[in-house]
Amino acid sequence: MYVLGVLDRGASRETLETVVDRVVDRLSREGRVGVVRYDATIADGTAASESLTFGGDVTYDLGADGDWEACGTGMTVADALDRLTPTCDYAVVVGVPDLRYPTIQVGPEAQANEEDDVLASVETAGDLEETTLLEALEATEPHQTLESLVARVKRSPDADLAGAIATFTGRVRTKDDAADAPTEYLEFEKYEGVADERMTALEADLEERDGVHAVELYHRTGVVESGEDIVFVVVLAGHREEAFRTVEDGIDRLKDEVPLFKKEVTVEDEFWVHERTE
Repeated sequence: MYVLGVLDRGASRETLETVVDRVVDRLSREGRVGVVRYDATIADGTAASESLTFGGDVTYDLGADGDWEACGTGMTVADALDRLTPTCDYAVVVGVPDLRYPTIQVGPEAQANEEDDVLASVETAGDLEETTLLEALEATEPHQTLESLVARVKRSPDADLAGAIATFTGRVRTKDDAADAPTEYLEFEKYEGVADERMTALEADLEERDGVHAVELYHRTGVVESGEDIVFVVVLAGHREEAFRTVEDGIDRLKDEVPLFKKEVTVEDEFWVHERTE
C-alpha cells in the first residue's frame, strides 16, 4: 500500500478538502483507497458539522489523544495504516506533519522540493497534476505488514493446493547482550536499481521449488526504530516442510544476495555495519 501525506501549509479549508478529494478520486481509479484524518478537535468533542469529510473506501478519524472517533481507544496513525494495508492499495493521511512517508504540501506557504519526500507543493487545487503525483507516489517504497503479505499469498491462483503458510519477521534488537549500549535505530539503504531486481529474482527462484506456490519478501529502508519490524518472508506451500525450509532459505539468501546497507545508531555510537565486518 502506497502512503501519501497531505500537509496544510496555510491553505483554506475548502482548498485542502478539494485537493484531498481530487487525490483520492485519482487514486481510486487505480485501486482501493483508505483515508486517515487527524483532527485535534476530535478529542475534546468540538468537531462538528464543519469537520472535513473526504471520499475513499475506508475513512479513519483520529483525535488529538490518538483515539478512534467513534469506537475503540489507544489507536495511532501507524495502527490505522496497518489496519488499511491488507485491503487497500493506497492511503491518504491528512494533518500529520511528522509522517514518515511521501507528502504533498497545500497552501501559499508550501515550499517546492524543500525535502526529498515532498512529491508536490501546490497553492490551489488547480495546480495539482494528479497523474504526475501518482507516478511519483508509485516510485516510492510501499507500506507493508506481515498481515498484508499473508493476504497477498492467499490470493494466489494455487491457494487451493496449499496447506501451509510459514512466515519470518525480523525486528530491531535493542541489545545483543545485557552489557551492550542500547540501539536507538537502524537505518537501511538499498543499492538502487539492483536491490529490487534481486529481490524479485529471488522470489521467482524460490517459487520454482516443488510444492511452493507463492513467496513474498519485503525489507524496509530508511530509519527503523528499536522494536520495529524490518523484514518479512512469507511462503505459501503445499506442506509445512516446504514452507519452513523455504522461509529459512529465503531470509538467508535475502541477506546474502540483496544489496542492503545497514547503519546502527546506539546511545553511544553510530556506524555502518559492513565497515565493522570487513
